[in-house]
Amino acid sequence: MNNGYNRRNRKRQSTAKHYKIRYDRIVAALLGVAVLIVVIVSCAKAISGDKDSDKKSSKKASSTGSSETSIVDNLDTSSKGGTSGTAGSTAAESVQYTTEQYLPTDVGQGDLILVNSEHPYSFTEGDTELVTLYDHFKSDYYNVSDYVVKLDSDTLSHLDAMMEAFYNAQHNTDIYIIGGYRTIEEQNARYANGDSKFNGGFTDYHTGRTFDMGIFPTDGSNAGYYSATGIYSWIDENAASYGFVVRFPSGKETSTGEESRTYTYRYVGAPHATYMKQNNLCLEEYIEQIKSYTNEKPLEINVGDKLYGVYYVPANAEGNTDVPVPAGLTYQVSGNNVDGFVVTVEMN
Repeated sequence: MNNGYNRRNRKRQSTAKHYKIRYDRIVAALLGVAVLIVVIVSCAKAISGDKDSDKKSSKKASSTGSSETSIVDNLDTSSKGGTSGTAGSTAAESVQYTTEQYLPTDVGQGDLILVNSEHPYSFTEGDTELVTLYDHFKSDYYNVSDYVVKLDSDTLSHLDAMMEAFYNAQHNTDIYIIGGYRTIEEQNARYANGDSKFNGGFTDYHTGRTFDMGIFPTDGSNAGYYSATGIYSWIDENAASYGFVVRFPSGKETSTGEESRTYTYRYVGAPHATYMKQNNLCLEEYIEQIKSYTNEKPLEINVGDKLYGVYYVPANAEGNTDVPVPAGLTYQVSGNNVDGFVVTVEMN
């Protein structure tokens, strides 16, 4: 019996030993799986972190790598119709530039050319597109004195817009355009008759961007040259928004070389007109002041919600001039009829 008991006991011990070995293997396997899970989770977190990092970098690039987005972010829209007068902002620094080549004769054409007793008009071909007002102006809002008054077509389009706005504000059509473009022969005749102290070539009227206004009420009262009185003051108050300035303002006779008058207006473009009016500058003073600004540090001008960058490029005295212009932004290049070019960039 003892032998039988011992055999059964040995069998139980052998069986117990067998099950113990299998349990150890299972535990080992489970530990291996646990380790594998830990490794997989760690890798997943690492990959997710990399993706998040990539997303953050992408967003950062989209806000700083694009000049247009950066400009909008830095636009101060609180100064409606105002001008910052600052240079070298983040908006300007984000602009990429290429170059355009301009001929020496190009200095004499554009909306910002200066024409006076020291700087004659060169009558450069292509500078203006002259049209007769009588055949082209918006006659529902103002009038023209005769059939032959001419202006540059672009100047006329801005004049139409201003006079339509004046009519909508004041419901008045008393304004007449009584003078505009002059040929060199017409100016010489005026000089000979004593009506002007300037020979042909030395008057701003040659540009096609300058005109005279008169007030002729329908009842025949108070007719005469335009002045900013009563309801007509709207024009003087709002002209800059349409690109116009008084060409010969009071107190600037030494600079302009002409007596001041309230009825002679000149088209220069909205940003320039806005800055000139707010800083009490005549065209001669503005042309000189703008020379201190470059494409790297432009003059920044706010007109409503629009931000403009303005800078000067000196003309090459020995040939063509390479003018830096912005890539991907709207801009205009004008000669100053003195010694260089003025670039106006729409920054947003």
